[in-house]
Amino acid sequence: MIKVITGKLDNLEYDARALIGAFYPGEEIEYDSDFDKQSRGERLPGGDGKAPESRDTSEENIIILEKIIDAKLPKNEQRKQLYRFLAQRTGKQLPWGALTGVRPTKLAMNAIRSGMTEADTAKMMQAEYLVSEEKAKLAAEIAEREITILKKGRGLNLYIGIAFCPTTCLYCSFTSFSTEKWGRLVDDYLEALFKEIDWAAKRFAGEPVRTVYIGGGTPTSLDAAQLRRLLQKIRDSFDLSDLQEYTVEAGRPDSIDREKLETLKNYGVSRISINPQTMNDKTLRLIGRNHSAAEVREKYVLAKELGFENINMDIILGLPGETAKDVEETVRQIKELEPDSLTVHALAIKRASRLKMESEGVTMAKSLPGTAQKMMEAASAGAAQMGLLPYYMYRQKNMAGNLENVGYAKEGKEGLYNVIIIEETDSIVALGAGTVTKRVFENGEIKRCDCVKNIEEYISRIDEMIDRKEKLFQ
Repeated sequence: MIKVITGKLDNLEYDARALIGAFYPGEEIEYDSDFDKQSRGERLPGGDGKAPESRDTSEENIIILEKIIDAKLPKNEQRKQLYRFLAQRTGKQLPWGALTGVRPTKLAMNAIRSGMTEADTAKMMQAEYLVSEEKAKLAAEIAEREITILKKGRGLNLYIGIAFCPTTCLYCSFTSFSTEKWGRLVDDYLEALFKEIDWAAKRFAGEPVRTVYIGGGTPTSLDAAQLRRLLQKIRDSFDLSDLQEYTVEAGRPDSIDREKLETLKNYGVSRISINPQTMNDKTLRLIGRNHSAAEVREKYVLAKELGFENINMDIILGLPGETAKDVEETVRQIKELEPDSLTVHALAIKRASRLKMESEGVTMAKSLPGTAQKMMEAASAGAAQMGLLPYYMYRQKNMAGNLENVGYAKEGKEGLYNVIIIEETDSIVALGAGTVTKRVFENGEIKRCDCVKNIEEYISRIDEMIDRKEKLFQ
């Protein structure tokens, strides 16, 4: 148990949680704003409710922010002070230093757009945020590439969420309902989704669509007829004549077949994902994916035969029981397939996932930092050998080794929508359960509204979901 007393610096609690959690992965951390309660030995709120004298509250387990941080300093300097204290106390260094945000490349993009060179931008991130030299250079390189990608014109960006999957993976916290249990609601879900599509088509009539991204869940958990209905509805509702990118997450190999892939191809889908996450059959069974590595290869080859020229593959680093050698083997098998892009995720143990709910999640969080960097190095080297360049990046809470997610792609095969959503440069109209619509104003201000995650509520409250978006775009 780590006890953190925030005192008058309770406005720093959000950043403190991110940094302290990164230095003490898997540890239980309790926050309290009242130092006097601690010194008086009074009962503290939260946690197990025990009085301090009955718990391990030795000095090495207590962090008092007011004794570490100068309250008069700017917030970023306060973060740096906390980082240096934790680094000295633990003997660790974090790859992203005192940077707690999920979009490090946004800082780099702003610096480059202000006139700084890529090299100077990397040096700035090292000095201002204590980011490691390797990560600072990576962020600056990606930011430079993103600026070029985003010059491809403007238009409406549509995200359509299909909240169903064949099964729910162990690590997943996305809005996802198994078709085995909830399949009876798919048609009703589509009818509600079509009402949202009708609203969007009317609200943005005449505006050319720039990107369409159908995600989830697993969109190809729909049967072929349902998939055709959805794609036909999109075609009938929007002007797709200037469409720059049409992505569908075919994701799970156990959800796709020839008919579904032919349907996607016939409706002009230009980019798909076939995601193994790992090529280790034992791990696939453990995390709840009902397919084998052989099926991944089979479906990938089929998609190539049908003419798909932009196929992405996802892998996750830090899955239960896996080592750096396992990641190397996964990358070796993926290299044989030569995908157009590879997205590398560092495992993030989320509160809503089954993994977090099981004790194994805590054990993993403590053990991962020692091997996560080796896994990332293996994935990065494999991407380079395939001729794939890093083009977008983001971070999440509770990531293995305090690392990041990176998208690699062949030149010209980058996922435009991925850059737009991460860098928040354009509005995104998101339709479906659990989706978040984002409006980006001319002055850079961003406002959001969401749809409820529960599919039964989404269906019954669809008019309310539409009204939320209407108000956002008024």
